Amino acid sequence: MPELELRTYRDGGQTAVEVAEQIAEFLGAAEQTLELALYDIRLHDEAAETVREALIGAQERGVEVRLVYNADYSAPIPVPPPPRTAPELLEALPIATKPVPGEPDLMHHKYVVRDREAIWTGSLNWTDDSWSRQENAIAIVESAPLAHAFALNFEELWSGQSVESSGRVEPRPVEVGAIQIRPWFTPGHGEELAHRIAKRLGQARRRIRIASPVLSSGPILGTLAEVCSDGKVDVGGVVDDTQVDGVLHQWRQNGNASWKVPALRRFLEAARFSGKPSTGWAPGTVHDFMHAKVTVADDHAFIGSFNLSHSGERNAENVLEIHDAASADLLADFVDEIRALYPPVTLPPL
Repeated sequence: MPELELRTYRDGGQTAVEVAEQIAEFLGAAEQTLELALYDIRLHDEAAETVREALIGAQERGVEVRLVYNADYSAPIPVPPPPRTAPELLEALPIATKPVPGEPDLMHHKYVVRDREAIWTGSLNWTDDSWSRQENAIAIVESAPLAHAFALNFEELWSGQSVESSGRVEPRPVEVGAIQIRPWFTPGHGEELAHRIAKRLGQARRRIRIASPVLSSGPILGTLAEVCSDGKVDVGGVVDDTQVDGVLHQWRQNGNASWKVPALRRFLEAARFSGKPSTGWAPGTVHDFMHAKVTVADDHAFIGSFNLSHSGERNAENVLEIHDAASADLLADFVDEIRALYPPVTLPPL
């Protein structure tokens, strides 16, 4: 296995069972420890059994398995709504689990640390729809220093069971072969991460590619509007059209972010963004969101669980900043492939 492997997923491009087998393969290589921080866990039938057998198998061969998950949420529903992980199903497994209250902000990670030597991370939740009906991107990295950073973040969540007090691990760069990777964790470094992404976007000279369900982070939105106004950089990307409409509706209701509306309109219309017309959320509907969280600025790429939103800065999130031309090319091609599938983003009338 290469030290860094990027995997991308498409709506209808793979089955839940196929993804379950990939995860089981990653879990099955554990010899000492598995630490899982998972926002949403809702699996059924063969996919559920495949993952269950991998976790129990690891436990039975002496691997210490621990899992933290986002607890239920009683506040007003954001866009998209939080998960409904059934804690009784997790607690029935013979592994150690702890809930992290998702109030006021979410424990939004989707990562696994294996033997403090390798990580699996990205935007992929552990649900049937996430694995078969959404666009997602993940990174698998073999690196003890990088795994150490994720293990420190896991211990914050495991011992404190608090979103607010987590994400304080320093974003120190790690050399993975010839590639530099910097791990970011929020909310401890949430504002710093948003400004870091905005800085890279502002420094781009050739291309910017973005896949994000929504775009509402002030620093990022302002930089993108300015870059598009200059017209010197090739900018393109894809959002979830349904969720963007929901965000605009929220802004109209609270009035606190009215200044963002013209910036968002200017940017999305000038940058040739596509919008996936996903199914509106309701109990029992398919969750076919455009869910990938990828940003490419020239040869720099950001991949992880972090939506380009203000709420993302306050959630418990993680992002890998990768400085590597080949990785940036792969992820930019992925964004272009997705945006070619969907129509231009539409915004509701003012």
